[in-house]
Amino acid sequence: MAELPARAPFSYRDDPAVPAFDDSGPVTVMDGDCALCSFGARMIARFDHAERFKICPAQTALGTALLGHYDLSPDDPESWLLLYDGRAYASLDAMIRAGALVGGIGHALWPLKALPGPAQDWIYRRIARNRYRLFGRSDMCALPDEKLKARLLLK
Repeated sequence: MAELPARAPFSYRDDPAVPAFDDSGPVTVMDGDCALCSFGARMIARFDHAERFKICPAQTALGTALLGHYDLSPDDPESWLLLYDGRAYASLDAMIRAGALVGGIGHALWPLKALPGPAQDWIYRRIARNRYRLFGRSDMCALPDEKLKARLLLK
């Protein structure tokens, strides 16, 4: 699984480069221009009935700062981040965890947890590097529905 630099929980709160934000629930940082990520954001908004998740496009100042805190780049197609209880997860592991937290249809990703970390990373890299060609582009923030709009962190 994608290794992130070892950091204490909530370490981003002490990073002056990271603006303050609502981290009272899970936060995902994903490519706001990727159609697959936009679909994922809409599914989170639709199926997270507890309304805990916040979604941050990687292209925002907050998204860029959070990714940078964990040595990830918004320009890297493999940068997908989940913050949960102050801890950071990346790659397919982050998506599997996010799916489990959303519940319902999100549990469909859980069987991928059985794959060894290197296999998960290989699958994730193949999809991430080809996501625009396979799925196209879509602006997550362009006319979002109300459920998605309520979750977006656009700092």
